Amino acid sequence: MTRIERRVAKGMVDYGLLEDGDRVLIGLSGGKDSLALTELLARRARIYKPRFTVEAVHVVMRNIPYQSDTDYLRAFCEERGVPFTLYETEFDPSTDRRKSPCFLCSWNRRKALFTVAKEKGCNKIALGHHMDDILETLLMNQVFQGAFSTMPPRLVMKKFDMTLIRPLCLVHEADLEELAALHGYRKQVKHCPYEHDSHRTGMKDILRRLEAMNPEARYSLWGSMANVQEELLPRKDEK
Repeated sequence: MTRIERRVAKGMVDYGLLEDGDRVLIGLSGGKDSLALTELLARRARIYKPRFTVEAVHVVMRNIPYQSDTDYLRAFCEERGVPFTLYETEFDPSTDRRKSPCFLCSWNRRKALFTVAKEKGCNKIALGHHMDDILETLLMNQVFQGAFSTMPPRLVMKKFDMTLIRPLCLVHEADLEELAALHGYRKQVKHCPYEHDSHRTGMKDILRRLEAMNPEARYSLWGSMANVQEELLPRKDEK
């Protein structure tokens, strides 16, 4: 916990994630990452400055067979003094054949978070993406999108008048797995029919292989995002 909290604190300062008076809505999926995020932010809101309030929402997608134990999630939040909201929605994958069902599900879940955040008067939404998630997304975007981009620790969504923050951005997934085991987080049952469409599992394996070649690989990848040497990259001639 000390190691994780130290990394969370560094991420807060480095990327300016929280300010006095913030009202933060946590996207609580029920996985280890969002449970850890809820526990960490609840603790931080009580003890540390800047002062902010926090609450959580669990989005249920009615047409996806994701069996969340909502009673457990509610009790988990209540034990930590975090208000809990259950929000149900759904989407029709046939409405846009150009997009994968995974993309449409994710987008509709994100829209639900914006809706609840507005209803609750929150100005920030906290998501449980950790360092591994961000690096895997960086690799995926390079390989499949031909873009040097990823999920930033802080993203201002001007269209929605909302800011997304990722307080676990500097936390390793391995540490969260250890925390989940130590604190006895209950695993949620997940049977998503579209899960096989995701390349994230493959990217996890690639990241592990890179670390086998260089134990500092994750830090090199992270540092590369702030060290883009444009003069050494191919560019089309500007006329």
